[in-house]
Amino acid sequence: MNNERNKIPSLRPTIENLSQAIFTVNRHAKTAPNPKFLYQLKHDAIKKMLREGKAKKTGLHFSNNPRNSQQQSDVLVVCGDYTFHIPPTKQDFEQLPHLGKLDQSVRNPRATISLTTAKRLLSAYTGLKESTETAGAGKTRKYAKPVFKKLGERYP
Repeated sequence: MNNERNKIPSLRPTIENLSQAIFTVNRHAKTAPNPKFLYQLKHDAIKKMLREGKAKKTGLHFSNNPRNSQQQSDVLVVCGDYTFHIPPTKQDFEQLPHLGKLDQSVRNPRATISLTTAKRLLSAYTGLKESTETAGAGKTRKYAKPVFKKLGERYP
């Protein structure tokens, strides 16, 4: 019985399922302790969808959080009912129109896919696998009891 609950139904890689999975992965990556794999999964899935014609680049937006410069642009990609941003290439600046500032009133619809299902679907779609070792796993420090000294005594 417990085994049945742990089984996650596999989804077919349709445009709607893939875009919901990308949305879920992107939302969780923003708060994840190690978001590198999640962002890589999102980026690879969007690139593959662009190659297959399942997604379309529509223009450039100014980034809300530019890195080291005053302004930075991101490519707006439409996948089904969802929109995402990816880093631009040189060709994107030449070929795509600049749409100006990001419209805060436009929102993606809610996704009903769990993070585990989304990761499984995008990993199967892109072929990208998560490494089993986690960052910082070997850096666990052993607990040391605090040492208290009387007022005026020195620590060794």
